[in-house]
Amino acid sequence: MNSQKTIIFMGTAEFAIPSLEKIIENNYNVLAVVTSTDKPSGRGLKLKESPIKQFARTNSLKILQPNNLKDQNFINLITNFKPDLIVVVAFRMLPEILWKIPKYGAINLHASLLPKYRGAAPINWAIINGENQTGVSTFFINKKIDTGDIIDQSSIEIPKNENAGDIHDKLKELGGNVLIKSLEKIFSNKKVAIKKQLVIKPLNKAPKLDKSNSKINWDDSSENIYNKIRGLSPYPGAKSVLDNYDKKINVIIYKSNFSNNKHNHPNGLIIIEKGTFKVATFDGYICPLLIKFEGKKTLDIKSLINGFNFHKKCKMI
Repeated sequence: MNSQKTIIFMGTAEFAIPSLEKIIENNYNVLAVVTSTDKPSGRGLKLKESPIKQFARTNSLKILQPNNLKDQNFINLITNFKPDLIVVVAFRMLPEILWKIPKYGAINLHASLLPKYRGAAPINWAIINGENQTGVSTFFINKKIDTGDIIDQSSIEIPKNENAGDIHDKLKELGGNVLIKSLEKIFSNKKVAIKKQLVIKPLNKAPKLDKSNSKINWDDSSENIYNKIRGLSPYPGAKSVLDNYDKKINVIIYKSNFSNNKHNHPNGLIIIEKGTFKVATFDGYICPLLIKFEGKKTLDIKSLINGFNFHKKCKMI
């Protein structure tokens, strides 16, 4: 019976909720949920709970929020639980002393088809790089990040009109289902068919998103910029600077179209005509649809054109 199998779940972000939900629905015994400490948020800097903490509290699960995963008191607590398995989804790297405690070890759900896109932002980078397919993988945790033996995988298509938020929502549901299949394999008392992560050629990685890799390069192709915009939407957003001749404004573009129409304009030049707004690239145009100026609310392009005075030589840089 599943209720006899004990699990400690570790997660923080919204992505992890369907996985924990599926574990509960399938009657596994969740001994505790480990999540991040509450963080100050908003203008008032009020402490905000992680999505997983909110879900765990709603479902009357024991919640642990250690500041340090290597703290001996925390390690002793996990040891005393005597869990069969630790399940990790959207959390952080575990020290070896933790993942060696359970009878069956520890497993992780990762939002890519490993070994591709190891790292912190796999969904974003798959879209930024123009992939037409991605998926989820479960694997046994080992000493290196996202390199353990694969238990199971499942894939989905990436439609050209969908962004990182759309794919995130699909993968979090798919991930919950794949995770349950993995638990069934692990607890079946049969040898789990695992796949080694063989790396034959250099792989695309998925490093953490920051200011440097979230900025649009207007010397790039229209399609690459389009993929970057949707790969960074809704968070953190593709960033640029609007140079309006006498004033520079930080902007975020959340949605766009693109074309490969040839032109003689310098890259980054903004062209506004007949109610349209487009930015020149080396092989065409990006047509922003949703844009946010620093300190302002997000606007559709029609509202922006009607409400902002663009200089005839304005450009994106």
